[in-house]
Amino acid sequence: MSQPTNITDQFGRVHNYLRISLTERCNLRCTYCMPEEGIKLSEKENVLTHEEIIYLAKEFVKLGVNKIRLTGGEPLVKKNIEKIIRELTALPIQLGITTNGILLDKYIDLLKECGVKDLNISLDTLDKDKFVEMTRRDYFDRVMCNIYQCILAGFNIKINAVLIKDQNDNEIINFIEFTKNNNVSFRFIEFMPFDGNKWDNSKVVSLNEILEKVTSHYGAGQLIKLDDKQHDTTKNYCIKGYEGSFGVISTVTNPFCDSCNRIRLTANGRIKNCLFSATETNLLSPLRAGEDLVPHIIKAVYPKKKSRGGMISDEDFQDKEKNTQNRAMISIGG
Repeated sequence: MSQPTNITDQFGRVHNYLRISLTERCNLRCTYCMPEEGIKLSEKENVLTHEEIIYLAKEFVKLGVNKIRLTGGEPLVKKNIEKIIRELTALPIQLGITTNGILLDKYIDLLKECGVKDLNISLDTLDKDKFVEMTRRDYFDRVMCNIYQCILAGFNIKINAVLIKDQNDNEIINFIEFTKNNNVSFRFIEFMPFDGNKWDNSKVVSLNEILEKVTSHYGAGQLIKLDDKQHDTTKNYCIKGYEGSFGVISTVTNPFCDSCNRIRLTANGRIKNCLFSATETNLLSPLRAGEDLVPHIIKAVYPKKKSRGGMISDEDFQDKEKNTQNRAMISIGG
């Protein structure tokens, strides 16, 4: 019997984009990502090794994956990160990295050498004091310096800001002003529920609220809607004459699940076929047992729910009995 050539779910969505969480560890403690008390880390022997990550990536590539993004935790704290990047970029894929930016200066030359162009950098505020409050760490100056270095180095940069009402939503215009003379895309992410992050729907800053604030400030004639790419999670815009752009990832108020092509692989070797899925498939055990992984991958993705891990209605999504049946964000991977 011939092997399948791609990874398809029950709704016919083809999955060609793999997000690999390299580690559950991070050098920040962002409030929306990590519970205040921290998390229980996976035992070292239950975390994917560098060699296992590469082997699994090759298995997914055989099944049609052509885009891989490294996440965490913070992927750049992973041991052997240099080898992982070099070996992954030898595959026929587009490789991107999501990072908090703290260690980027150490790897700029490596990334350029390996042809890695796409960087997603998390930055939830342009205020130094607020940065300390939101991340529980004092790295603002270092992160900003590294962002500017990467802009000058010519990377494709998306800066991700999770908006939380009464915390950083008063900075929306400041974020957009950053794109005036910087060729970056500032992306506003609606606050999403995960275990331990004290999510509440009243803290969500919606797509409509963001656009109303932008239009009120700049005027409707200055706001330009950009074309969104296929499978793009972001609704993209720019201000007329600005060098960069901005976008909104509206997972809560306007989900985009119909065109989802993403699979997540956690640092401890589990497939999550949806960011919000409460179920996971263990790949680590069959990998170490020498089993054929293709049937496990296909079986894991096929029953994927139509939307948000089965929480299709807003009522379901706001039900704490349902939306907390998941990991903390730090242990899933951004």
